[in-house]
Parts: sequence; C-alpha cells; structure tokens
Amino acid sequence: MNWSTIFSMGTLMNTINTSTIVILAALGCLMTDQAGMMNIGIDGMMTVGAFAAVMGSWLCDSWVMGLVFALASGLLFGLFYGVFVIRFRSDEFIIGVALNIFAVALTTFILRSIPGQTGSFHPQTGRVVKLPSLHLGVLGGTNINVSIMIPIAWALVIIAWIFLYKTPEGFWLHASGEHPESLRSMGRSPEKMKYIASVICGLMCSLSGAYLSLGYLSTFTENMSASRGYVAVACVIFGRSNPPLVFLATLLFGFIDAAGQRMQGIVDPTLTATFPYIGTILMMVLLALRQAGRRRRAARA
Repeated sequence: MNWSTIFSMGTLMNTINTSTIVILAALGCLMTDQAGMMNIGIDGMMTVGAFAAVMGSWLCDSWVMGLVFALASGLLFGLFYGVFVIRFRSDEFIIGVALNIFAVALTTFILRSIPGQTGSFHPQTGRVVKLPSLHLGVLGGTNINVSIMIPIAWALVIIAWIFLYKTPEGFWLHASGEHPESLRSMGRSPEKMKYIASVICGLMCSLSGAYLSLGYLSTFTENMSASRGYVAVACVIFGRSNPPLVFLATLLFGFIDAAGQRMQGIVDPTLTATFPYIGTILMMVLLALRQAGRRRRAARA
C-alpha cells in the first residue's frame, strides 16, 4: 500500500470537506444535548435543509436564497421538534426517528412531483448555483480552494464554545437540562432555553444540508444525508458536548472517510464506503469501555 496516497494533500482537503458536513450538524446537536435533549432527528433536518437549499438556489438563481430557504426549513423543523418534545412532552427519540422518516418521505415526494425528476434533481431549465469558494493560495503544487461554508463552520465552533462557557445564556442553557428548577428559581424559563436550543439545532443542521447540496455537491439526491446525522450524534457523545472535542471527533470521521476514498483502487469500494461507520462504531465502543473503567474505579474508591 502506498501510504503517500493516503497521507496527501488530496486526503487533507477531502477530510476538511467531509468533516464540515458533520461539524455543522454536530454543533446543532450539542446545543440540544446541553439543554437535556438528545436530538437524533438531525439527519432529517439535514435532508430537508439540503433539499430546500437546492430549490431556493434554483428558483431564485442565487446561492444566498438557497441558504435562506434552508434556514427557513431548519427554523420550522427546529420548532416542530421543540413543540412535540417540550410542549407535549413526547419521547425525544421517537420524535427524532419520526422526523427522520418524515423528512425522507417529504423530500422524495416533492422531488418526484417535479416533472422529469427521479432519484436526483436535474433541472430542465435554470441552474443550481453553488456556494462560492475561497482561494487560499498554492500548497504543495495544489491550488487550495475551499467553500465559503468551511471557514464559517470552523468559526462557529469557536462561537459555540464562547457561548456555552463564557456567557450567562450558555450557563442558562446548560442549567435548563441539568437543573431546570434552579433556573426557574432565578426567574428564567427552562422551556424557553430548550426552545432556543431546538431552533439553533434546526438552523445548524439546515446549514449542514445546504453545504452538502450546494458546496460539497451541486444537486439533491434522495436521502443524500446518508446517515451522517447519526455520525454527528456519535461525535457529540464522544466529545461530551464540548465544541472543540466534538470538532476533533468530526475531523477523525472526515479523515476515515477520505482515507477510504483514497483506498478504493486497492480495496473494494463497497467495503471502503463502510469505513466511516465502522469508525463511528469503534468510537462508541471506546467510549463505553472508558465509562465502564470509570465506574469500576469509582466502585473501588
């Protein structure tokens, strides 16, 4: 095996591009987790965001409107999740699974209702306007061009950390999940903070979907999130809802995915496609072993 093929500039760029999809969704998921809600419906939010972004870009011939459409869908689905989980006290996992199923069914139905479209969106008129790219220069003889969403995603990691650990609102958000009665005694509404977390989650997942369909690709295909939302949930759990740690976990996922793509000439592509998900499972196994070790040490103490 030629290791220079795996550890190359191409692999680095693929790692960054792939991990950005998961980073944005994971940032949304960790917000709801901080508020005491593990939202596994982010895969569906990503799917709807990807579809809305393509429709907005195509209908208005503008990537900006694509983002606006995506954010609007994220807002609606974030409120949808919040109303059922917070207002009606439904089981968060059941609502999350239902949201994922509904998102796939809705986008598939609308896509197939458009004349001439089956499986993926190929407009007969007009075009899908991609997100703009930034030219960062030449490194190792390779032109470095990245989607505008990549630096935005990295900046959002820093903003999320500052918000959660350096602002009163971040403290209130965490308290709404851990100690809601204490927060209520301070005159703050835990429900309001949970709604804010749910809406932020929807917006972040819609940005992830928009990057997937307008930055990483330039079209929409049925169920194109490919379960990356579940990978984002695993990264949040592995990173203990800490933005920098979650960011590192998503980079690990991105590297495994990029390395698998580079190995397709050596290994069966069907097998390499499973590498990111195998890595995610191993990540969760490692977390379970670490927690079991902590419980044993605590019992001995």
